[in-house]
Amino acid sequence: MTSNLSRSLLLSSAAGFGLSLLSALPAGAHGSADAGVIGGALHPLLGLDHLLLLLGVGLTAAQFGPLLLGVALGGAVLGSVFGSFGGQLPGAEVLAALAVSALGAALLLGRRMLRPLPAVGAVLAAAVAVHAMLHGQEASGTASWWLGALLASAITIGVGFAAGQRFSQRQSQLAAGALALLGGVLALAPL
Repeated sequence: MTSNLSRSLLLSSAAGFGLSLLSALPAGAHGSADAGVIGGALHPLLGLDHLLLLLGVGLTAAQFGPLLLGVALGGAVLGSVFGSFGGQLPGAEVLAALAVSALGAALLLGRRMLRPLPAVGAVLAAAVAVHAMLHGQEASGTASWWLGALLASAITIGVGFAAGQRFSQRQSQLAAGALALLGGVLALAPL
């Protein structure tokens, strides 16, 4: 009985702490790209939507195959080129957070599909493209900033991939559900 109570209190405390972090952090870490390698490396880690999306990319590749890393890269290239040439989407920051939810939903539903790769790949490419568009709009940054951001992003995706390969089916479903939920919370946080 005491073990269950302790576990319940721990989970409640962790949930409360997580929600307080969500309310304290902005949905995105978009701004200028000119703070050197360290600034670039911190960029994908400080924006909670970035961090969740990168982990989601790794989880998706672990669940449906590493081919999807190429799909994510394609989405990143297209989105960043679109953004660097001035392309914009209305409510892009909210869309970036909702893209995390969409990726979580695709992970949850993908296992039930007969041919999941086209649908999951399309959601993944679109989610990464929205984030990359925002980065493309910051394209005035130094090469060292972009190198730091690329390295931190690759490491974060690698962590998601490694974790996803070790997850049981239940853990994968929980992770996908967390992405879907947290993306929605981030989208609503500015309201």
